Amino acid sequence: MFIDFILEEFARDPDRDAIIWRNEPFRYAQLLDHIQHWQKYIVDQNIPPGSVVALEADFSPNGISLFFALVEHACIVVPLTSQTSARKGELLEVAQVEYMFSIDEADKVTLQKLLAIPTHELLMRLRVLCHPGLVIFSSGSSGRCKGAVHDFTRILGKFKVRRSPHRGISFLLFDHIGGVNTMLALLGSGGCLVTVKDRSPDSVLAAVETHRVEHLPISPTFLNLIMLSEAHTRHNLDSLKVISYGTEPMPESLLRRFHALFPDIKLIQLYGMSELGILRTRSVSSESNWVQLSGEDYETRIVNGAIEIKAQTAMLGYLNAPSPFTEDGWLITGDAVEVQGDSFRIIGRKSELINIGGEKVYPAEIEAVLLQMPNVVDVLVYGKPNALTGQIVCAWVKLADDQPRRDFMKSLRQFCKGKLQTYQIPVEVDITADDLHSERFKKLRMRAIQSK
Repeated sequence: MFIDFILEEFARDPDRDAIIWRNEPFRYAQLLDHIQHWQKYIVDQNIPPGSVVALEADFSPNGISLFFALVEHACIVVPLTSQTSARKGELLEVAQVEYMFSIDEADKVTLQKLLAIPTHELLMRLRVLCHPGLVIFSSGSSGRCKGAVHDFTRILGKFKVRRSPHRGISFLLFDHIGGVNTMLALLGSGGCLVTVKDRSPDSVLAAVETHRVEHLPISPTFLNLIMLSEAHTRHNLDSLKVISYGTEPMPESLLRRFHALFPDIKLIQLYGMSELGILRTRSVSSESNWVQLSGEDYETRIVNGAIEIKAQTAMLGYLNAPSPFTEDGWLITGDAVEVQGDSFRIIGRKSELINIGGEKVYPAEIEAVLLQMPNVVDVLVYGKPNALTGQIVCAWVKLADDQPRRDFMKSLRQFCKGKLQTYQIPVEVDITADDLHSERFKKLRMRAIQSK
């Protein structure tokens, strides 16, 4: 009923590759058989429609098949991954999960019945509507994880328009709104979802080469890792047509460096949030981080320098946080932007704004400059309280080769002259050998702030 149009696409050519898992093809005929198997299993286990069901998995055949079977059964699905194990108990409690499917690395499935009795108004609303739901938790990089509740029928609506099939990588995680979007976009169009065992630059690009991948969705941090590791020199990327990116601001200098090396690969900036889903965009060019947002199912407006969005795919609300919607239904994203005509450029989260004696600066602006320094592998900028100026600019820096801090600071100040205002140049710098990103390849800015 809910995914009939997707199942019809699966049946259109059952011998096509649907999934590449462990470097082996999994056909659409097999995917349909697995979905039917799990539909019957769900009924046999007396799991009622409207149940809140956690699915701890990755993009394996059983993980994907169970996801579709649960949606078709009108369950409220809470995708989890092994990366959330440290806070799994908290997430299960917040989502009021009744049943939990766990899928191990061998794709073996276990079912556990939990004791929760859902009472949250948003969960009850979905039950009354008899609509499948999706609960996506934020990564928690800015504090406590927030559970965004979606009516999944709204998300499915954007995939009813059939698009050209292609082969893409499942880079974004199973519990990420971008990961769900990638799965639906690829399989809903009859394409092929290529999975990777680990998300290192060499593993991902090896999969691109081996399986003739055409589309790679990544984060700016990961694109930087590709360039620094020089993985792009060790693998043939001739099949790659599109790289889409999002989740954080993209340094324009990084775009230009990559585009100069691979002018035939189109670089597209996406815009999305756990609260919104992924919205269709149009990048000004492959060398530019300016983007246009326009679509029949959403509207945008700029309020006090930040973008607000009204979208058909927006969540119903949070399970454990105040509503971020205005009274007239606009989502306050918290993303600060610059505007030129009908295009905008994301400059950072308003919550990350550093205020130095009244002068305001966003970390991404400074990071984009410091990343151009010789010997700098990665950088993370954040603000620290200061009695005289309110805040000062601080940075964690990862270097390619060891360098005395005194020498590096001298080089940094010299490099930044003419590129940054004096108040924008980091005052305190820590040189570290640690990664400055999470397993989701996003900056660990909150960890830096909390460490001080």
